[in-house]
Amino acid sequence: MSKIKIFSLGGLNEEGKNMYVVKVDADIFIFDAGLKYADDKLLGVDYVIPNFDYIKDNLKNIKGLFITHGHEKNMGAVCDIVKVIPSLKVYATKFTADILRKELENDNIRFKNIIEIDPHKKINFGKNSIFPVRLTHSIPDNVGYALNTKDGTIFYTGNYVFDATMLGPYKADIGKLAYIGKQGVLLLMGESMYADKVGYTSPKNRVDKLIKDTLSKTENRVIVNVFTAHVSRIEELFNEISKTTRRVVVMGHKLQGIINDILNNNYVKFDRSRIGDLSNINDKDSVILISNEREKPFMNLNRIINGYDRYVSIKPTDTILFMEPINDYNEKSAIKVIDDVSKIGATVVTMSRKEHLLHHASSEDIMLMLDLMNPKYYMPVIGEYRHMVANANAASHIGMKKENILLKQNGDVVTIVNGKLKDEKERIKVDDILIDGNSSEDIGELVLKDRELLSDNGIVIICATLDKRTKEILAYPEVLTRGFIYVKENSSLIEEIKRISLEVIKENTSDNYVEYNKIKVSIRERLSTYLYDETECRPMIITVVQEV
Repeated sequence: MSKIKIFSLGGLNEEGKNMYVVKVDADIFIFDAGLKYADDKLLGVDYVIPNFDYIKDNLKNIKGLFITHGHEKNMGAVCDIVKVIPSLKVYATKFTADILRKELENDNIRFKNIIEIDPHKKINFGKNSIFPVRLTHSIPDNVGYALNTKDGTIFYTGNYVFDATMLGPYKADIGKLAYIGKQGVLLLMGESMYADKVGYTSPKNRVDKLIKDTLSKTENRVIVNVFTAHVSRIEELFNEISKTTRRVVVMGHKLQGIINDILNNNYVKFDRSRIGDLSNINDKDSVILISNEREKPFMNLNRIINGYDRYVSIKPTDTILFMEPINDYNEKSAIKVIDDVSKIGATVVTMSRKEHLLHHASSEDIMLMLDLMNPKYYMPVIGEYRHMVANANAASHIGMKKENILLKQNGDVVTIVNGKLKDEKERIKVDDILIDGNSSEDIGELVLKDRELLSDNGIVIICATLDKRTKEILAYPEVLTRGFIYVKENSSLIEEIKRISLEVIKENTSDNYVEYNKIKVSIRERLSTYLYDETECRPMIITVVQEV
């Protein structure tokens, strides 16, 4: 019999940053390592990943990191992690591994521990084993993972949907799921993103009709904003273009590389002669594809709108098709882009969040998965807390006991000993790492607070120069401000800042010694009080005193 611990380093009560840990006695298995998109409050932050100190502290017992599929919310943190822990073994299916290798190459990271796996082939780890099962999602080679232990199977679904029309590398093996369920599932970890949506996700995940209507209703150029991660959407687009005489123009090196890969590996079938080049950009019947960047949604489209693209400009006769529904995290930027396009006079076609869904499990999909797996315990994962509650309600609806449904937060540990749940109330320390630019180092809360202070109240810099030998003041305090006040209209305020600064410098300067630290602290304290009394603002105050 075993002692099993299950917890999340990220992904519960949030969208993205998925990372789940299962510890079976001493053996540790990690499922997914994703990022979360930064919101407007995280000034200058590109994305957020889970703190992975647990991996560093327990590396000798970790059997591997198992990635379900190639979306950023599930594998976006891998590059940052393996840069720090190059000995970590990462398991992924072919398409996911290919995406990961390209990401590592783009970040100039040399990493040789990617282990390519096949769906439905068992991987042994001593007394435990991993069995990947193909599940349907918007990207090829998506799998869920069955961790087989002596006490039963722990199954992590990742993202999935049941759609019988999606075949080949997208097709879910329902027979394997049912077989695993009959063998005995101890705990099922199932996604929650669409748990509050009634019915099955399919056929609302299909967009072929909208694409067909868009292409048929205009004789002019169509510009399509695609998410490169959702390959099935690109396949639907290409299928509908194949029924017309239109020619495709792919913009951007990264998007061209992805489309070449999916065509070369037969994930998508399309006549390559229908793919044009820059000479076809202004053709009336062209379909121009542009892509989103992960940290900056609609960046490429914004560049075109603002006239910074060398090749493409939007015309009033154009139709702009957004190939994804607008989500909560990108709603503000999407509305601004749509407004800007409308000002140009072009037609905008968007997808409704109610009528067009992504490839996530809705309530009926969740209940079908539960029916196939028939788990003893159920742990909703992947989604905000309201989604997890809806997921739990779906499980209750088909007869699961409430005490066997485990609603947890990041860091809460589920402990199962000899196949029975134990309430030990253990917690693992969890935190966010804020990534800014190419550095994998956490920029930290202090930096973020400084940025917030600068954005709200600006900065005041006090500069003065002293004689190195006599300590006399050679250059009296000068004041520089940015984002605080309009200097020309506040001359009396500036003069008072100079007076207070000079007074503090004199108080802390003698014939042979200058108290630099006291000068900086005293100027900051006295000016902070004065400026707040006068302006009700607290700018950042920096003092620079030098000797020459």
